[in-house]
Amino acid sequence: MGPPWPEGMVPRLSDSAGNPFLPFLEQQAALILDGGLATTLEDRGFDLNDELWSARVLLEDPEAIGRVHGDFLDAGADIITTATYQATLSGFQKRGLDSDQARALIELAVGLAVTARDDFWADPKNRQGRRRPLVAGSVGPYGAFLADGSEYAGNYGLTKGELISFHRQRWEILAAGPADLLACETLPSLPEARALLDLLHQTPGRWAWFSFSCRDGSSLCDGTPFVQAVEMCSESPQVAAVGVNCSAPEFISPLLNIGRKATDKPLVVYPNSGEIYNPMNKSWAAESGHRSIPELAAKWALQGARAIGGCCRTGPVVIRELRHLLLD
Repeated sequence: MGPPWPEGMVPRLSDSAGNPFLPFLEQQAALILDGGLATTLEDRGFDLNDELWSARVLLEDPEAIGRVHGDFLDAGADIITTATYQATLSGFQKRGLDSDQARALIELAVGLAVTARDDFWADPKNRQGRRRPLVAGSVGPYGAFLADGSEYAGNYGLTKGELISFHRQRWEILAAGPADLLACETLPSLPEARALLDLLHQTPGRWAWFSFSCRDGSSLCDGTPFVQAVEMCSESPQVAAVGVNCSAPEFISPLLNIGRKATDKPLVVYPNSGEIYNPMNKSWAAESGHRSIPELAAKWALQGARAIGGCCRTGPVVIRELRHLLLD
């Protein structure tokens, strides 16, 4: 299934035994990721103008998160990500919860995704031509906790040790839970990726993908060349895939060209819809003439993308179209 690979364009694969991406890629050209959990919740009437963003719904209506997971699975997602991108112990404690309550909410977020996946897989009709979908525990950047758009800059002014200390508590909860792998996503800088790689190496047997936010077709948001980030992640045998997310769709092709030459690991891409986000008033504005993710995805697959989905402003309708165009 999926597009044929032209001569000289066959994507390379890591031969790391146990990489959870590889069983899928033995059967299909690419994995289909889910879309934007938070913006899908907003489309359904939830007000997420809050420092906790989608994690706020864990407090108010967790069943709604489970329904969104189920809708992405029904649409064809091979991987769903947990509602933990902006869920941190520090963030919940700022809201007045104690550490035990905060831990319970992070565990709840994972449980919602696992239950949605297991319910989906229990229906025999959903098994036709598909592998059992994966659950990825989302690890958002420090900037997501700040809730001021810093994940699109990365200029936190924190040491590596401070970043490790911030991420450690959530990481340990996710790594000890039932998620199939972790998703270190929207990373704007090399120092933050280094910190998360340290935590990954402290949890043997765990896999994660690393996905960076980029300001153009060659650089992370902090200005680091994308190739450096890819090469650094490629050195870790526990990194399942590396790529880019929550960046403009027009940057994806040049970034894939860079990534394909720098690693033999699967490349993952899930850009935003192409609209521009204003972190000050938390609004989106469409640019005229921007092309949708499904329109561009076939080219990305031919360039070597092995996991493709959407980030902000992409809902189940987009993911369904994406699976149809790439795999049907």
